Amino acid sequence: MKRWYLIHTKPRQEQLAEENLRRQGFETYLPMAEIRRKRRGRNVRVINPMFPRYLFIHLSDETDDWRPIRSTLGVAALVKFGQEPARLPDQLIDNLRKRETEAGYHKLVAKAVTKGTTVRIAEGPFEGFEGIYQCDSGKERVVLLLQIAQQAVKIDMLASHIEPV
Repeated sequence: MKRWYLIHTKPRQEQLAEENLRRQGFETYLPMAEIRRKRRGRNVRVINPMFPRYLFIHLSDETDDWRPIRSTLGVAALVKFGQEPARLPDQLIDNLRKRETEAGYHKLVAKAVTKGTTVRIAEGPFEGFEGIYQCDSGKERVVLLLQIAQQAVKIDMLASHIEPV
């Protein structure tokens, strides 16, 4: 019977490890996520591994030869608890796969903000400004209270352009 296990990879080599394990005939799963990063002073969205330095591998105790895994390029080790490899429930992998977008990655939801929370504007003409979250103003839009020229001003903007401070 095949079960899911956890592979610890070398830094930033998750995709290399996955590619080399697949070439050897192993079934793997590397969940990817859209993450906001700052590059050259701008916030950009990039697709990176959801769990840095980890990937999942589907192995059989009876039929698979586990020995090549340890020496595969990009692999640091098979994660173990004591002497036993760390088994993962099939439902965990199924749930992760169900939550992927059609493009094959996860859209991570930012921390929920409530009225009165200080937020930073990450994109647009007010990038870098901080404001006070007031409320949602429709689908994917929010109202913020900004201090501009010594006066409080309400602005309406895309929710994806703010991040909690």
